[in-house]
Amino acid sequence: MAAVLRFLIAVLLFSSIATASLSQEEEEFSEELLLKPLADRKVLAHFHFESKAPPTRTYGHHHRLFPKALYQLVQKFRIREMELSFTQGRWNYERWGGFDPISSSNAKPPGVELWAVFDVPHDLVDASWKNLTHTLSGLFCASINFLESSTAYSAPDWGFQPFSGSLRYGSLPREAVCTENLTPWLKLLPCRDKAGLATLMDRPSIYRGFYHSQRLRLSSTEFGSTEVESGIALDQTLTVVLQPTTSHRASMTYSSDSVLQPSWSLSSIFGRKVSGRCVLANSSNVYVQVERGLMSELKILHAEDEGSGADNLTFEKTWNNPGFELSIAPNRVIKEVNILHDETSIVLYEYLIDNYSNSEPFDLGFTWKFPVVWSSPQAPLHASRFLMGSGNERGAIAISLKATEPSDGLWFADTIENSCMLRFNVFQVVPWYVRVYFHTLQVFVDGKPQSVTDFIERMRISPSEDKVSPGVMEMALKLPCCVKSVTLTLEFDKGFLHIDEYPPDANQGFDIPSAVISFPDFHASMHFLKDDSLNKSPLLSKFQERSPVLCYTEVLLVPLTTPDFSMPYNVITITCTVFALYFGSLLNVLRRRVGEEERFLKSKGNFTFPGVS
Repeated sequence: MAAVLRFLIAVLLFSSIATASLSQEEEEFSEELLLKPLADRKVLAHFHFESKAPPTRTYGHHHRLFPKALYQLVQKFRIREMELSFTQGRWNYERWGGFDPISSSNAKPPGVELWAVFDVPHDLVDASWKNLTHTLSGLFCASINFLESSTAYSAPDWGFQPFSGSLRYGSLPREAVCTENLTPWLKLLPCRDKAGLATLMDRPSIYRGFYHSQRLRLSSTEFGSTEVESGIALDQTLTVVLQPTTSHRASMTYSSDSVLQPSWSLSSIFGRKVSGRCVLANSSNVYVQVERGLMSELKILHAEDEGSGADNLTFEKTWNNPGFELSIAPNRVIKEVNILHDETSIVLYEYLIDNYSNSEPFDLGFTWKFPVVWSSPQAPLHASRFLMGSGNERGAIAISLKATEPSDGLWFADTIENSCMLRFNVFQVVPWYVRVYFHTLQVFVDGKPQSVTDFIERMRISPSEDKVSPGVMEMALKLPCCVKSVTLTLEFDKGFLHIDEYPPDANQGFDIPSAVISFPDFHASMHFLKDDSLNKSPLLSKFQERSPVLCYTEVLLVPLTTPDFSMPYNVITITCTVFALYFGSLLNVLRRRVGEEERFLKSKGNFTFPGVS
């Protein structure tokens, strides 16, 4: 009896310890929305959903909130990190910004982009990549399985991400993005689009925007790759740039010859209101961000306002100022702390969705009072890419980088030689049928040709192999800060494809994926005062991380020599016609009855049978 009691006590203790450990490690889900007016009269809407699952070793294999399909994906292919994006349109770095966390992390190239880091032996990385592409293709109803071919993906070393050997990268610039890709993405959310902030995702409203990018990022510590075992984290983001409807009042012209920006609300740009949060979400917040440039212009209006006696601190805390007015008072006003910009800082207005329900839905309105002109923060260099040459035999690829107006504190002095230097990396993947001659690389600084060795610190080249692998170029360059422009050119020859390798719309041309320009010495992040409530917001925590500044160039369209696909049809048609005429006549002669010919000849009296007198 004593042994039985000891056993029961041990079972109870073990169950209490297990319950305590599970209570400390629970699944988490949060939903947040960031709204930001843009300088070109548009509105940026950035949805952010985060799901976290505790480590399998302590929590087990069954989850309540984390999507089962992605958990099995991580376990089967041993994924350490993965990012998948579906993008329609191109991010406008000049008008929408290029030196902030959203542009650095969520501005993606058109089509599909996929990269993954595997925690498997080096000889199994390619096999894991191919199986992953097929799985994602079925999961998101897309043509991601085309990245299975060795001609469609590459293995970057240091130019794209700091993962050497186990990283694979691929993109499909021509992949069309539609609701078939968004619906599986929404099914990964605990409440889908039936409750919470996801109810705003009206399909016609989203897809008529100027830019739309849905992104999914996975990070896992399940396989002992790091000392801290935190489990699996899933980030789902949807970034949309919309054009509000212009009202009659917005078309009014003021004395400064500028037009008032169109006012907007959630119901006007999405056609819906928020009726409450997702009941499974730990937090559900909406933020309205006012950029640093806009705040600077609003302060000037505030100073010119004769009837304003409030100081700058009171002005920054208010949601009703000479420039705009919010229809709902925010629950809190968060100001960025940045020692480089003491006068102006980014301001965030926070709204808690817990305070709203079906009887009182959340419909935030943003009304402009006076036209304001401002500019968004820019990356150190503005990148663009184009083709040179003519004809179907050869050409050249040119990458042009032009210096932007530096903000305070962006340029820094290099410790070597005590001179200001700007470093940036170029990562470019070229299909095998565009045979690039890397030895023809030329560098033009301020329009003048310069020696390549004077500006390139290191370079890694992986030449393409016909029908086997694409060409990969990774370059690290260093330029003086006084340089206004730099251009890189590479010559190439156009290859020939087999007739079975041409796509259905071959005459449209062939796409060269976007090049990636990154600035390793620059990081886009925000800084806020230490507050426990801010740490509970995954979106604000992401904004405080030091994300590297990078940008994508345009997708190039290269015309190749295309055969006449109608010729086989013409040959088949003519051949069948000749055969039909020949065999028709032959069969007609063979099958004609002799008796009919005899009666025909006898009727004319010109024929007598042999032996008949």
